[in-house]
Amino acid sequence: MQRLLEISNLEAGYGLIKVLWGVNLAVKQNECVVLLGVNGAGKTTLLKTVVGLLKAWKGKVTFNSNDITHLRSDIRIANGIAYMSELAIFPNLTVEENLKLGGYFKSDKENKKRMEKLYQYFPDLKEYKHKMGGSLSGGQRKMLGVAKTLMSNPKLVIMDEPSSGLSPKFVKRAIEVLDMFHKEEKVAMLIAEQNVSFLDFAEKTYILDGGKITFEGSVSELKSNNIIRETYFGITH
Repeated sequence: MQRLLEISNLEAGYGLIKVLWGVNLAVKQNECVVLLGVNGAGKTTLLKTVVGLLKAWKGKVTFNSNDITHLRSDIRIANGIAYMSELAIFPNLTVEENLKLGGYFKSDKENKKRMEKLYQYFPDLKEYKHKMGGSLSGGQRKMLGVAKTLMSNPKLVIMDEPSSGLSPKFVKRAIEVLDMFHKEEKVAMLIAEQNVSFLDFAEKTYILDGGKITFEGSVSELKSNNIIRETYFGITH
C-alpha cells in the first residue's frame, strides 16, 4: 500500500531546545497509526511540525507524494490534512461556526451535507448547534473537535490526544466514531495518545520517547514486547 505521509529524519524544537531527534514515521493510505508516548515525549511537537505550525529544523515531510516540509499550514490543510489539537475547538464560536471552520475549504453545499451526517453521529452537537463551544461540557467539546476535524472529508486526520479529559464513556464513543469513519471513508489517521484503548483500531503503532522513535510495529508486536507490556499495559508476566 502506498505511503500517504512520510516523515524522514525530522528534527524540530523551540528556540535553542531540540525536541525531535531524527524522527522517521510513515502512514499508508487508509491506515490508522497510533503514536504512543508519555507527556513530554515530543508528540505535540511532531504533529505541529507535520501540519506546519512549527518549522522543521532538518529532515523532510512528504504528503501524497509531495514535499510539504516548508509549505504553509493552510496549504497543507487544503491538500487534505485535518488537524485536531488537544484544545480541539474555538470556545468563542458556536458549535455550527466551529464545524463550518472545519470545512473552510469546502463549498457551502458540501459543508451542509457533511454537517448533517456528523449530526447523526453526534446528536448533542445538533441540539446545541447555536451554543458557544466554550459552554459545552468537556466531553461535548472534544466530540465537537472530532466532528470539526472530520468536516473537511480529509485524506489524513491528525489528532493530538483526543482522549484527554474524557471519561471512559466518551473515550469509547470517540473510538467508535473514528473507527467507523476510518473504515467507511477510507481515511488515514495519525493519533498521538497515551491511552492504549486507541490501539483497538490501529494497524500500526510507534512509540516516541525523548524525541526519538523507540518502537515501530504492529499492535500485536507491541503487546508481545515484555518491556512495553509493563510500561504501557501494566502487565508484568
